[in-house]
Amino acid sequence: MTFSFRPLVLTAMAFGLAASAVAQDAPPAPGPNPAESQPAPPVEAPAPAPVETPPAAPVAADGTPAAEVPAVPAMTPDQYINNPEYMLNLDLSTGGRVVIQLYPNVAPHHVERIKQLARAGFYDGIKFHRVIDGFMAQTGDPTATGQGGSQLPDIKAEFNPTPHLRGTLSMARAESEDSANSQFFIMLQPRFALDRRYTAFGRVVSGMQYVDAIHKGEPPETMSRMVQVSVAADNKPIPPASMLTETVPAPPPAAEITADQLNAPIKQ
Repeated sequence: MTFSFRPLVLTAMAFGLAASAVAQDAPPAPGPNPAESQPAPPVEAPAPAPVETPPAAPVAADGTPAAEVPAVPAMTPDQYINNPEYMLNLDLSTGGRVVIQLYPNVAPHHVERIKQLARAGFYDGIKFHRVIDGFMAQTGDPTATGQGGSQLPDIKAEFNPTPHLRGTLSMARAESEDSANSQFFIMLQPRFALDRRYTAFGRVVSGMQYVDAIHKGEPPETMSRMVQVSVAADNKPIPPASMLTETVPAPPPAAEITADQLNAPIKQ
């Protein structure tokens, strides 16, 4: 029996052409849905509430509301660097003058506060009541206890990127971020953990050796003091050398050694 495959081949070709035509007319298959194929973005948990929320209005040390200070335009370095109006002179009992460059560009209200108090004579004679070797020297409290301040209202924090390097001038405060008043400290060594937590607003540019010589302690047995604090633009002369000295108590006399002590047998 003879079979002919020609009809079958022609039929198959016809089906193939038809399928190709259908495939060309059909829309392309959709790609994967981006919303389904990509993981959902992580949801950040809300930040925990701070332990202590600063008051809406700053409060002074005596409990009265602090006055709101108007905004001060930011200054450029050429306006304040080496400008005597923004240089602070600290004449210390450790022997000489410390010159500080103030930074009104990052902390204008703190700079104005320290200038105001200096010009009022507030800091003259105030002692360094807390001095930690390798850390910082703190002053600005007329009671020398760490609890005092001026009669002016507290000022709001002006945290900024200025690092706490050796010689940096920064404002002390209590628990509240807006409790700075008159106390400040000078860094003896860098401590970057203080950055953006305390308001840095200046740095020593000369006389750091007199800061290093401040007596250490919490409080020191003998407290070094600021004999005079002035704004350089006021051209106050350095006090006489006799005022820039400290009376250090003499050490107690050594116990007298008797002949009996020298002849006493050595205990085993």
